[in-house]
Amino acid sequence: MSKLFVYLILILFSLAFVVPFLWLISGSLKDSSELFANPPVWIPEALNWSNYKEAFSAFPFFLYLKNTLIVVVFTCIGAVLSNSLIAYGFSRIEWKYRDGIFIIVLATLMLPFQVIMIPLFLLFKEIGWIGSFYPLIVPHFFGNAFFIFLLRQFFKGIPKELSEAAKMDGASEFTVFWKVILPLSKPILATVVIFQFIEAWRDFLGPLIFLSDNSHYTLSLGVQQIMSQNDPRWGLLMAIGVAMTLPIIIIFFFLQRYFIEGITFTGSKG
Repeated sequence: MSKLFVYLILILFSLAFVVPFLWLISGSLKDSSELFANPPVWIPEALNWSNYKEAFSAFPFFLYLKNTLIVVVFTCIGAVLSNSLIAYGFSRIEWKYRDGIFIIVLATLMLPFQVIMIPLFLLFKEIGWIGSFYPLIVPHFFGNAFFIFLLRQFFKGIPKELSEAAKMDGASEFTVFWKVILPLSKPILATVVIFQFIEAWRDFLGPLIFLSDNSHYTLSLGVQQIMSQNDPRWGLLMAIGVAMTLPIIIIFFFLQRYFIEGITFTGSKG
């Protein structure tokens, strides 16, 4: 009975997250009369699939999807490579002022993007990157304080005897990192990929500032173009919302085991 009670509580809390998504799916299959009906209509009388057909033709959906995937893939690669290497230096290598510099790195978490976006814009404008994907991709190859913290905490939990054994066999520091530490760090690397994927996939402010050509727009900017019209078509917007939410759900579905394991081990290490 106690376990049943726990499950009931969890189900009730999960409804707070599931119901909005179910309403999004339901609204994407309705016409405008059912969408604004009072009382609300959860199950439409006839499934209006035209919203999805128009969603792919209302703006260059597949071009914007390609642009979004370019940004997402390269930022995920940059996040994994740079942050894992930096975190290895903070967790497995002894050097002077290591802990002090790590505290300075963590302090950058208090700086919101709105504070640094003007200096970044001026910097990227000076080197001629405005209007390209470089401002959205390249900074992720130079570390992120939050990811560095997660990876460092996980790396500190890996026994040092493994590294010492590899070094006794003649392995260099980079070889230890690449062939010993990274293969054991799949859970936390998957966690970084999930966080970075969600951040890049839904990013609106970055593309709005740095992209000037319509051919480089991402999906978030494409949706904003439709919403800025005088008479937004809410059924169409909900269909686009479903299409943009599904990739996040799919990637989390495949990586959830690693994600939970990575968060658990990261939180248990000092």
